[in-house]
Amino acid sequence: MSLKFDPQALPSESINEPRLVRCEFLTADALRNRFKKNVPWTPEKTDEHQLTERTIFRPAAVLIPLLIKEDGLHLLLTQRAAHLHDHPGQISFPGGRYEETDGNSVETALRETFEEIGLPRAHIDVIGSLPQYRTATGYDVTPVVSLVKPGYALKIDSFEVASTFEVPLAFLMNEANHQLRRIELPNNAGKRTFYAMPYESHFIWGATAGMLRNLFHFLKAA
Repeated sequence: MSLKFDPQALPSESINEPRLVRCEFLTADALRNRFKKNVPWTPEKTDEHQLTERTIFRPAAVLIPLLIKEDGLHLLLTQRAAHLHDHPGQISFPGGRYEETDGNSVETALRETFEEIGLPRAHIDVIGSLPQYRTATGYDVTPVVSLVKPGYALKIDSFEVASTFEVPLAFLMNEANHQLRRIELPNNAGKRTFYAMPYESHFIWGATAGMLRNLFHFLKAA
């Protein structure tokens, strides 16, 4: 089921009594340690499954690249090219479909990241993965979390990526910056609820915001 709408035009709802992940849990060492701990936590379910009648989902993986900088960790995001079939023009993590030659989701995320933005593997330290995230476009996405050492140079594939930008991780791990937006589905099919995290001129929403919500829950449970 295909549904087209302008997510930015919908009314926004702030989170009641917003929480945040404290700064001491947002360092490179703290994140490495968090993935080593077996702390129970619950991923947040989304409404995306309502927008598809698929029973088979294609495996995919994305990289959540956390850049190590002097003023803290920053998330590197991409804006997809406007002509792409899936999620055109949207904000996303680098990544894509799993290929048999990859062998596993980590390899998919690393390969796709290099193909899309030229981020070298030598600068990427994979520290863990979040639970699979199912999208309305029919993908079962594994988010692979990584720390990125400085000194790299990006080489963007303009066919897939329009641009890249950075967001402080502390901004994204603060619920005061998370919004809920809702849309009425056609044919009395109910409502769709999704998250948005606007940052400067960038509108982060949908699957990308949903995966960031799971990262928030994961780190908040530390």
